[in-house]
Amino acid sequence: MNRIINPKIFISAVAIASVAAFFCIVYTWQSVNTDLDRITIDIVGRSTSSSIAVLSRRHKTPKQIVKAVYLTAYSAGSPKKIDEIINLIDRTELNAVVMDIKDYSGLVLFKTQVPLAIKMHLVDNRYYDLAATIKKLHAHHIYVIARQTVFQDPILAERNPDLALKRQGGGLWRDHKGLAWVDATKKEVWEYNVAIAKDAIKYGFDEINFDYIRFPSDGNMATVVYSDIGQKKYHTLAKFYNYLTSELRFLSAWISFDMFGFVMEKTGEDDMNIGQRLDDALPVADYISPMMYPSHYPPGHLGLQNPAAHPDLVITHGMTLGVPRFKNSRAELRPWLQAFDLGAVYDGEMIRAEINAVEKYTSAGWMLWNASNRYTSAGLKPVTRE
Repeated sequence: MNRIINPKIFISAVAIASVAAFFCIVYTWQSVNTDLDRITIDIVGRSTSSSIAVLSRRHKTPKQIVKAVYLTAYSAGSPKKIDEIINLIDRTELNAVVMDIKDYSGLVLFKTQVPLAIKMHLVDNRYYDLAATIKKLHAHHIYVIARQTVFQDPILAERNPDLALKRQGGGLWRDHKGLAWVDATKKEVWEYNVAIAKDAIKYGFDEINFDYIRFPSDGNMATVVYSDIGQKKYHTLAKFYNYLTSELRFLSAWISFDMFGFVMEKTGEDDMNIGQRLDDALPVADYISPMMYPSHYPPGHLGLQNPAAHPDLVITHGMTLGVPRFKNSRAELRPWLQAFDLGAVYDGEMIRAEINAVEKYTSAGWMLWNASNRYTSAGLKPVTRE
């Protein structure tokens, strides 16, 4: 006996089945994507199974007050030095490290899979097992930041002149140190640096810290030829900031920008002729790290003959002017502080004066810079950890 099917019931049944099929497909695709992610991770860092476990992390570390020290790749790649730094962190208020992955030379210092870095022989891996090192630091609850220089990239400029700044009359433009720079207006340079950052994130870094995101200043600027400088320098960098954010925002690491300390005091059109303005970075960075080293302010600043001898005055002045501009912005303020002798002896008292000046204004933390990576507990508060 034939039954007449109610059209409304039939259509509803088909709709329900379609929705169920859709969610089934989505679930299956997510599972496949997860497996593909793990396969990709395995290819990038297959040194040990423990390394792969580190690389599988896909969520950002919760934001925290970061108190860091800077390490070169040589230091961070040395088990002895890493143990020394871990011991210092375990005993003090420190809780983070900044490690080079691409330094002032332009060398990429970890085992990257970025094609251009490999093709141009720019890889100089200084980490025996980067993922394992990060995992060891995380085991001590240490926040790990990758430092990546951007537009000061002399080796890439030398080996790929199409990406380099040119000099009027021909040849590469060079600064007073003889270093060539890549052209900040070249989109290929942007893409290259984003590719390196994405590759580094797979190793488990909590944050990527971008340095030398500026135009050069120390050289004969009248002879520089840019490929496309039909706009103001700060417009170019503002576009670059937005590009970084659009490419990296939803990955598992926060992003931070290093800037000159004077950005805290400069306003309006004043980009110090290097393209850096605080207001352009505030809406797009997670953290901004002005380099507020007192020794880097010129004689006469604030009427001081030697600003390096007055860390409290110098930093307090910059913080007073700059901090209000962070209100209601995406970015948080986390300055670089001086932990080296220049202009004055930076003992524990001087370092503490810097820290105290910063902590009166921001709760995002601070980072200590010493190019030789010589750090002690001087100036740091002791902490007993279980």
